[in-house]
Amino acid sequence: MLADKERTEIKLLMQQEIIPAVGCTEPIAVSLCTARATEVLGEIPDKIDVHLSANIIKNAMGVGIPGTGMNGLPIAIALGALIGKSEKGLELLDNISHEDVERGKKFINDKIININLKDNISEKLYIEVHCINKENRSVATITGNHTFFSHIELNGKTLYKNDTDSKENLKNRPQLSFRKIYLYATESPIDELEFILDAARMNKRAAERSYNGQFGHNVSKNIKGETGQRIFGDNLHSRMVSSTAGACDVRMAGAMVPVMSNSGSGNQGIAATLPVLTFAENTGASDEQLIRALILSNLSMIYIKQHIGRLSALCGCVVASTGSSCGITYLMGGNYNQITFAAKNMIANITGMICDGAKPSCALKIASGVSTATLSALMAIEDGVASPLEGIIDQDIDQTIRNLALIGNNGMSETDKVVLDIIINK
Repeated sequence: MLADKERTEIKLLMQQEIIPAVGCTEPIAVSLCTARATEVLGEIPDKIDVHLSANIIKNAMGVGIPGTGMNGLPIAIALGALIGKSEKGLELLDNISHEDVERGKKFINDKIININLKDNISEKLYIEVHCINKENRSVATITGNHTFFSHIELNGKTLYKNDTDSKENLKNRPQLSFRKIYLYATESPIDELEFILDAARMNKRAAERSYNGQFGHNVSKNIKGETGQRIFGDNLHSRMVSSTAGACDVRMAGAMVPVMSNSGSGNQGIAATLPVLTFAENTGASDEQLIRALILSNLSMIYIKQHIGRLSALCGCVVASTGSSCGITYLMGGNYNQITFAAKNMIANITGMICDGAKPSCALKIASGVSTATLSALMAIEDGVASPLEGIIDQDIDQTIRNLALIGNNGMSETDKVVLDIIINK
């Protein structure tokens, strides 16, 4: 068993990374930064200049903003300035009225907001908001983490600056390995792990919301519909895919439904919890088995994201579904080796799936990820695994994960540029 101090550090890490969010985290983070800049200014600005990294723009252009019936950054920025309260973090737009939306639309129509691509930065998660009113100007900057304010100033005077960026903060976090994750999930006292059930319950409520109404591309409803049932059947696999895609349908459509995010992404939180929860509920797993499987899934995801970073050219559902495959394998009775097999099978299969922004069709990718996670777990429990002779798979699971990160960070960097160019110019 891990030492008490190390278990405490890992639990704190998970609680920092697994937090509630209303709406897609990229536009909501821009809204948060705008709210803080407005608060510093002390009045509603008559001009807002926003400078964003390419990955933020990519993930914020096509997604619904909760409670507005609108997509994209302008309404998120407007509401951040008009009603946002930065102390609420990623839940700052949780109580929007019709009047608020109408004020936001007028804000947009008055041409107050200017959105720009921030050039010559290495940080993939970068948000800089300038709020101006007459002779006063405030600036707020978020970097590295959706809620990490690195710089705040008013009229040229620095009010706050954090020189220890989020990457440096990561160095001070517990050093994970796949073996440590397994030990933490399977051997820690169960009462130390029960916090993870909050994530499962919150995300399940989002999935249930998809049963009533039309959301996004209705991926979940298509799977559960008459034609879908005739093709896929009503079975454990189809229920896992449907519930997970359903929560994504709802979230990407901009419904006012909170989800529990993981590593800065609600979709990742959904994909790391709902396949595991649905499998457990349909197979009679005990509460303890469910808790340990959820911890294994979510902590595996956090570990991989530490290598890849919060925003990447690689679709986050690849990472989240790898975590859920590990959790499903555990629920099947898999041992440590078989759980590593599941992760390797996932990395051998859907590595390279591009991230082309947050949008309703993310539910399609999540459905693919859940399906692949189930197949990978099935193979693993039968001791089937992609070998070190195949592609980027290594004998060592930690090296295999590092190889995945190399693909996502280095190998796909040019892909990311091409994707953004297509999105902006179409």
